[in-house]
Parts: sequence; C-alpha cells; structure tokens
Amino acid sequence: MTGGAEASEDAVVAIVAARTPAPLVLALRGQPLSASIVAVSTHVIEDLVAEAPAVIVVEAEPERFDAPALVRSLRAQESLARTPVLLVAGGDARSLRRLGREAGATDVLPKPFDALELQDRVGVLIDLALARRENDRRARTMRRDAAQASAEAVSRERELIRRLMLAAEFRDDRAGDHLTRVAGCVIAVAEGLGLSAAEADDVALASTMHDIGKIAVPDHILMKAGPLTPEEWDEMRQHALRGYHMLHDSPSRLLQIAAEIALTHHERWDGTGYPRGLRGEEIPRSGRIVAVADVFDALISARSYKPAWSLERARAHLEAEAGRHFDPACVAAFLSRWEDIVALVEEQAA
Repeated sequence: MTGGAEASEDAVVAIVAARTPAPLVLALRGQPLSASIVAVSTHVIEDLVAEAPAVIVVEAEPERFDAPALVRSLRAQESLARTPVLLVAGGDARSLRRLGREAGATDVLPKPFDALELQDRVGVLIDLALARRENDRRARTMRRDAAQASAEAVSRERELIRRLMLAAEFRDDRAGDHLTRVAGCVIAVAEGLGLSAAEADDVALASTMHDIGKIAVPDHILMKAGPLTPEEWDEMRQHALRGYHMLHDSPSRLLQIAAEIALTHHERWDGTGYPRGLRGEEIPRSGRIVAVADVFDALISARSYKPAWSLERARAHLEAEAGRHFDPACVAAFLSRWEDIVALVEEQAA
C-alpha cells in the first residue's frame, strides 16, 4: 500500500466477480480497508450504487460476463462516474490497457497478478478516491460559504438602501409613505407583466430611489406650497439626471437598476417626457413600471397645491393616459392587480 493508505481504514473496496474471488480477497486480507464481494447479477449496478465504495475491483471472466460493458455501465451512473475502477483480466498488458481505457477503467492489472502489486494498485486508487472526496467536500464547503457570503452582502446592500431612503423623510415627511406605496404598486405591475418574484422585488427596492436626485433641489423649490415658475420647474426636472449621476457608476446591480429608474421614470410613452424625450420601448421597462406607480400614488396623495384624488378617479386617469403617458402593457398589468392595489392603499392609510 502507499503511504496515504494509513488514512484509508474505513475505505470500502467492492470486488465484483462472477464467483467467489478467493485470490483477490486473500491478497487484500490484512490491508487497512474493508473488502466487500458483489456478485455479478442483474442488479449489480444497483448494489454498487447503494454501497458507494471508495474503489471497485472488477475481475473479468469473459465466459461468464462482459466486464468492459459492466465498467461502461458503472460510468453511466452519476454517483459512480468518478469512482476509481481496477479491471483485473487475462491477456497481454498492452491489449488490456487499451481495453481498460476504452471501457473507462482507471487502472488495469493482468492475470496472473502478484499480491503485492495488487495491494499497491488498490492502495493508490484508495488514496485517489479519498483525495477526490476531500476535494469534493472542500468544494461544497466553499460553495456554501460563498453562497452565504453573497446572501449576507445582498442583505447588507438592501439594508443600506432602506436606511438611505429613510433619510429622505427628514427632508419630506411624506416621502416614507409614498416610497412604500410606490414599491408595492411596482411589485403588482412587475408581477402582472410576468416578472419573477425576485425580479419584481429588485425593481421595487430600486424604485425607492427614483427621486433621490431631489436632495439636490433647493428647499424653496422642493417645499414650495404654490405652483412653480417655469424656471423652478426647469430646476426641479434636473432631479432625474442628478439622481442618475449619483447612482449609475456603482458596481451594484440594484443601484444600476435604481439609476435607470431615476433617469427614466418621467419619460412618457409618446415621447413628450423628460429628460431625454424617449418614446415607447426606448424607455427601459423599469422606468415604464415606476412611471405608472409613481403617478398613481401622486394622484391619490394630498399635496399643498391639490387635494387627494379618489382611487377610481386615479384609475380612470391611468386608463385614459395608456398609450400617451404610460406603457399600455404596464397599465393593463396594474389594473389586473387592482384589488391588491386597493388593499395596499387602505393598509397604508390605516
């Protein structure tokens, strides 16, 4: 046995034979392994899968069974595809090596064999099997740790975004409720469009930053009770570009979605929106979704310059503006979830 065999005391070596393989068993007796005899039968593959040995030794007897075909069948099993297989058979060494390679055997040993050589070959294969198992264990651990680290990073990112947007409430105490309702409406529209729950959640969280550029708008404009002058409107409209520039160069996928939304949620389906006058599907889907949710919530919210609209009046406005202001598909998706929208608004009002 090789030096690594000391660590292989629990290794199971399955000996597959048509009859009791006395020479093989005797040669491996006293070695630090557990030998198991598996008789060739119609369920030999199932037996080996169930046993999951570290090494399989196949003793070929052409007049009794097709050993190369058996080895090929072993390789077709996912759980045995990488298990070391030693094919012990009669014939000259060169022909046997070619036969073993074609069948998928890891190693071959011609008959008659020397007991010490068999022990060494099996020892090497056990070391190989144990090394593979350890590598597989480490790979699983690394994948698990990487997945956990990724999940923790995503969780931290989402928490930072939520905290950042909570800070917006210090400038505008209406912002928190507005952002919550917009995010809820975004999920309804996104799912109505067929986005997965994860995709809808990403767009909803990113949507909470759609007006982040307003932190650069002067207070006398942002908080103005009356209508804005043309110059003040020009300044207010800069928030879309400013929000985009705050977010767009982040490596975070969520912040990239948020940058896209910040830039495009005031674009209009007919091309008359701002800041770039995009038309139709030139507007990213995330921006088209948020446009519906943002306008709807603005309509049903009271402001110093207007009273809150009723839900039905706001709904009628969205229907009338489908194809002009809004993507018709987004409006249809919104209306398909109308009961959920009403429940969300009533819950927030409670």
